[in-house]
Amino acid sequence: MNRSELIAAAADRAGVPKADTAAVLEAALDLIGQALARGETVQLPGFGTFEPKDRAARVGRDLQNGTQTQIPATRVPSFRPSPALKEKVSHKE
Repeated sequence: MNRSELIAAAADRAGVPKADTAAVLEAALDLIGQALARGETVQLPGFGTFEPKDRAARVGRDLQNGTQTQIPATRVPSFRPSPALKEKVSHKE
């Protein structure tokens, strides 16, 4: 399912126009991204938890010529699904 299919399905299920659904989805995703950028955790009960994680600096290797390069430390987004979501995904209908 891509973004437009998700918007169409959510609009149909909620009985609201696609434009309104798209605006709400954009706002929600933007707010989640801003919270992660501030270092905050976003918990959506029944769905999962988005959180920023710090990745340590490390040494990488160029596989073509074998040279080593330093990969800097960075912060990356992480998602941990809730038990309810795991249960829903594991049971095929």
